[in-house]
Amino acid sequence: MGFYSTFASVERKNIYQPFEVEYKEMNECPMAPHRHNFFEMVFILDGTGVQCINENKFNYRADQLFLLMPQDCHSFEVKTTTKFFFIRFSNIYLQAQHKEWVQKLEFIFENNNHLPGCILKNTSDKQLVRSLVEAIIREQVNQQAYHLDLVQQLINTMITVVARNITFSTPVKLRGKAVNTTSLDMVHYIHQHIYEPEKLKAEVMAHRFSISPAYISEYFKTHTGENLQQYIIQYRLKLVEIRLRHSDLRMNEIAFELGFTDESHLNRMFRKYNGQSPSEYRRAVKATA
Repeated sequence: MGFYSTFASVERKNIYQPFEVEYKEMNECPMAPHRHNFFEMVFILDGTGVQCINENKFNYRADQLFLLMPQDCHSFEVKTTTKFFFIRFSNIYLQAQHKEWVQKLEFIFENNNHLPGCILKNTSDKQLVRSLVEAIIREQVNQQAYHLDLVQQLINTMITVVARNITFSTPVKLRGKAVNTTSLDMVHYIHQHIYEPEKLKAEVMAHRFSISPAYISEYFKTHTGENLQQYIIQYRLKLVEIRLRHSDLRMNEIAFELGFTDESHLNRMFRKYNGQSPSEYRRAVKATA
């Protein structure tokens, strides 16, 4: 697909390379509902209209960034001439990244709430993202030496900005419980150190947050509605689901990276909380893709 190619309105869309970018200017006409088999970021350079994701509607304007997940159904209704910039990337792109970067993406996938709306909560980041988008456009137009390498680095920087802003929009309530500052910091700490089991031990977290080791689990449950260790286990299993959906990693590799004792331990925990084995889950996902 070329840089200025037409955005066809079809039910399902695919990309045939690890990532692609596209600039599109549209007048007052609708962009019909469609689904993707890839991830997409959409930045509004100029214009106004309505975005719909999974039947939720949101008015859009310039300097807003939207994140669309695979199988999201979305459309745009253009009210005034709009300049869209699309960045699309596939599982192949994700799997080629280094481990720490993949973990950052998993944080985005797990915490993105799939509701419509600009994901840039930090006002200063809107100008930063615009600058990154404009730099990508210049690189694509000029196509000087190493332009693809530079475009990829700019895209990765945008994804880092997305991860930062998603931390700002972490819900202030869990299971109907009001979350105070300390418990919210604990949730962020768990997300940040989910690949470091030693840092998630009760005594380590108790020291980090100046809470008695004997009381920390009760404190967490009081303010979030969930047992501390149960929250950690279920968050870890959500990341397992993401790996099963979006990677070709073997079960023993997933078990090792996410701190399970071995593949048998992973299978036992996954079945306990999901009612099926990881292999069964992966086969079911692929059957409906």
